[in-house]
Parts: sequence; structure tokens; C-alpha cells
Amino acid sequence: MTVAKAYRLLNAILSTAVDDQLIKRNPCRIKGAGQEKSPERPVLTVAQVYRLVDVIEHRYRALVLLGTFASPRWGELTGLRRRDLDLDAGTVKVERQLIQITGKGLVFTDPKSAAGKRTVAIPALILDELKAHVKDFAQDGNEGLIFVGPDDGPLRNTNFNRRVWAKALQDADLPKLHFHDLRHTGNTLAASAGASIRELMARMGHSSTRAALIYQHSTDERQREVARKLDALAHGALDKDPTGTALKTAPTKIKSPGH
Repeated sequence: MTVAKAYRLLNAILSTAVDDQLIKRNPCRIKGAGQEKSPERPVLTVAQVYRLVDVIEHRYRALVLLGTFASPRWGELTGLRRRDLDLDAGTVKVERQLIQITGKGLVFTDPKSAAGKRTVAIPALILDELKAHVKDFAQDGNEGLIFVGPDDGPLRNTNFNRRVWAKALQDADLPKLHFHDLRHTGNTLAASAGASIRELMARMGHSSTRAALIYQHSTDERQREVARKLDALAHGALDKDPTGTALKTAPTKIKSPGH
């Protein structure tokens, strides 16, 4: 990234030199040299997610599960109130986020964009865990926070990472991961389950397709699923027309040269 930034700066300087007629031509012509390529974030398997859930402090089990399978951001998770979680309908409503602002501390703000205000369906798999969490750990009242620390106060990212997250990763024998990688994992799982671009955008809280397109890459399992469906389609067609008669008798028009 540093090299790419240095190249862009040099390119801008030399472009100005060309405009000022100090040099005839900008020598910065290396294709792609100014582009930054962020390393692809790791994706956990479902088994790894549950391995993490099994070892993390009990009050944070639901935080990991909802962070994965509904894919909110950290601040959106920590800003959730009891009234945002409808466990009968199996949905979570994201309307705000809790972020750290220098000089102000933890502050509730609107999500990053208008699309950030959304309602996300929760897989039935984790509903019982969420119900138990709300009963045992959430603050009282409709406005009570769903996820809080041992002091019953709001969660702080830095404290959580240092005191809880790092230990859980070690106990689960997982490599170094960011909590945000749970969101990445959930989005990847949703894409693998067949979510469309629009559906991914709605779950992620994005107004543009750019981020959602990241998760539309082809996976080996999806390729195998496509192959299985093609196989079934082909078998069905052969069962109906085993000799290919329909193809052989279909009229074919061929234009002669010059027509």
C-alpha cells in the first residue's frame, strides 16, 4: 500500500510538471502501480464459528453467533436494544450504532448510510441461544442493550479485543482474526446459500453493489452444486428423449454463401 501511495504521489507531481512544460512526458506509466490491493480477509467455516462459541465467555456466545449469521457491524451489534430483536419473527432491526468518538466517548449515531437501517432475518439455528442470552445477560426494559459487559455497561471494542477475543481465538486454536471477519464470514455464507446481489446489499446495509459483488465469487461447493443441477437437467432431458429424435427432426435452415 505504501508503494502504491508513493507511486500516485510521484505520478501527480510529474503530471503537474508536464502541465507546466517542465518535462515533455510523464514517465510514470506502470500499469496498475497506483492500485492498492488489500489482502483478502479470512473466512471461517461453520464448525470454526461454533468452536469459537464453545470456548468464549458465555455472555459473548450470542454476540459471535449474531455477528456471523446476521452480519451486523460491531457498532451495530453493541447498539442493539431489546426492542430491536424480535425472536418470535426471527428478525433483528438495525437502526443505530454505538461508536467511540475522540473527546466524547461512546456515542449512539445513525448507521453509515440510509441503507444501513435495515431488518435482517435470523437463521432459526441460533434463536434459542439468543433467547437464553436476552434472559440472562441483556439490560432490562425495551431500551435495554442486548450486549453488555460484566459491569452491565456498553461494550468497548478495545477492551473486548484485549480481554476476551484474543483469549477465545487462542483457546479455539484459530489464527489471528478480527471480530469483523465474522461479518465477512456471514456474508460469504449467505452468498454461498444463493443470496442475490440485492439480497446481500440488504443484509449488509449497503446502497451500492460494489461490496456485495465481493461475495459473488464462485466457490468449489457452488460449482459442484451447479454441476449437480446440470446433471439432473441433462438426465431429465435424456429420459424424455433418449434417442435425440427431437434434435434430429428439428428443421435447420442454412444460408448459402452470398445470401
